[in-house]
Amino acid sequence: MHRRDFLKVSGLGLAGLTLPFYGRAISAEELLTSLDVGMKKTIADAALQAAREAGASYCDVRIGRYLRQFVITREDKVQNVVNTESTGVGIRVIANGAWGFAATNDLTPKGVVQAARRATAIAKANARTRTEPVRLAPAPAFGEVAWRTPIRKNSMEVPVKDKVDLLLGVNAAAMKAGADFVNSMLFLVNEQKYFASTDGSYIDQDVHRIWAPFTVTAVDKTTGKFRTRDGLSAPMGMGFEYLDGDASGKVVSPNGVVNYGMSYDMIEDAVAAARQAREKLKAPSVKPGKYDLVLDPSHTWLTIHESIGHPLELDRVLGYEANYAGTSFATLDKLKGKFRYGSEIVNVFADKTQPGSLGAVGYDDEGVKTKRWDLIRDGILVDYQTIRDQAHILGKTESDGCCYADSWSSVQFQRMANVSLAPGKKKLSVADMIKDVENGIYIIGDGSFSIDQQRYNAQFGGQLFYEIKNGKITQMIEDVAYQIRTPEFWNACVAICDESDYRLGGSFFDGKGQPGQVSAVSHGSATARFNGINVINTARSLG
Repeated sequence: MHRRDFLKVSGLGLAGLTLPFYGRAISAEELLTSLDVGMKKTIADAALQAAREAGASYCDVRIGRYLRQFVITREDKVQNVVNTESTGVGIRVIANGAWGFAATNDLTPKGVVQAARRATAIAKANARTRTEPVRLAPAPAFGEVAWRTPIRKNSMEVPVKDKVDLLLGVNAAAMKAGADFVNSMLFLVNEQKYFASTDGSYIDQDVHRIWAPFTVTAVDKTTGKFRTRDGLSAPMGMGFEYLDGDASGKVVSPNGVVNYGMSYDMIEDAVAAARQAREKLKAPSVKPGKYDLVLDPSHTWLTIHESIGHPLELDRVLGYEANYAGTSFATLDKLKGKFRYGSEIVNVFADKTQPGSLGAVGYDDEGVKTKRWDLIRDGILVDYQTIRDQAHILGKTESDGCCYADSWSSVQFQRMANVSLAPGKKKLSVADMIKDVENGIYIIGDGSFSIDQQRYNAQFGGQLFYEIKNGKITQMIEDVAYQIRTPEFWNACVAICDESDYRLGGSFFDGKGQPGQVSAVSHGSATARFNGINVINTARSLG
């Protein structure tokens, strides 16, 4: 599902949408089916052999079946239920030192042989203009292996009626608690991916993701003024157990706001959202100035994503994404120069194995076993995110395993790993963190943001803002956004709560590339404090 399709899904004309948004429309029952592993291996072997015979020195084959279900409601109405499926084969080769790629939805030996030959012909044509040959970091041959997202309840097995009942129950609870409008959605994803390569790997993976967003709106009937509050759930690499309601791992903030961990009570959050949206109508506007910020993980994930995750993608650093996504201020010379990215307590790691995360897989889309590695250690930049044909640039002997394609028909390329801020090493609660804040703001939830093409200057909003005076939360405030220069901001980090407060946030639709692709990625953190950050009043900024 691409961003333009998501806008269609979540826009005004929801009820009239009948066309599939990703592949072909199917029945809900078809979401429970899968392709035979033996058949996939037969197809893969035919493609690998054809590529070798055509002159390829390397070939990988991705057989993908991508399943989506979207359930969309507003107040007491179901606006859409969509089930989609897209299945096909993507074949990537190296011939004469250059890449070539071709894809087909013809899942027969004849179909994939033709695609393999076409990919090789494209590579040979590309080789005429290459300046240097592709250099792949070694990848072990894993033989026949499998990996599954460790779910307890397959979301696709849950009846549509149960999902609709859940969402309509969420809407009703929010309306009863004071909302004037509410829309809620379920986005469910199952990626069935089979990878084979001339290195000798045959990898079968079954990946599941879930997201349950909603937006509540409260209106002042007298003035026409309105305020919204989005749900505080995170999209997760989990099954339907995420919505079982026990809210395990939830954290209650000092101001009473519930923040969720590995399980989510959607109705509880919707009721709170309705009350808080109405409270926003009466909240005073922030006075611009310098504040100490206490940032909840439901907010911090986006700041990490934009100011650390993206600028440390090596393809951006090298300028490969300059035309579309931009470049990075974190240039290669900073790695050599021991560049101080943040304060000494800032430790940031990339991890494609983290349970529950959106990016968790056993192997990436070029057959590399995933891992965890450091990007920033004790505030110092120590590494980037790389894939097989980039590793040699940094003198690495292996890929970091962060290659991904959003479809069998898309060529795989570098995508952001789960990039997270490590929790503090000393025991520290949010309440203890707030005790010595004299003039600060506590921010919960992500909001609008803006960042420049080098990921250096940025501005971030949020969902809920609370004034902190002399170590105590005093009142809700509104119209808050803070401005940063990335290194200055992370060097202003003076405290991070311990691991008991660590939670994941993330993006279900992170866009990159030309043609554009979408990936899902998580970012974890505990609540963190940043001193002396410039805060603006967004209402005044808008005139």
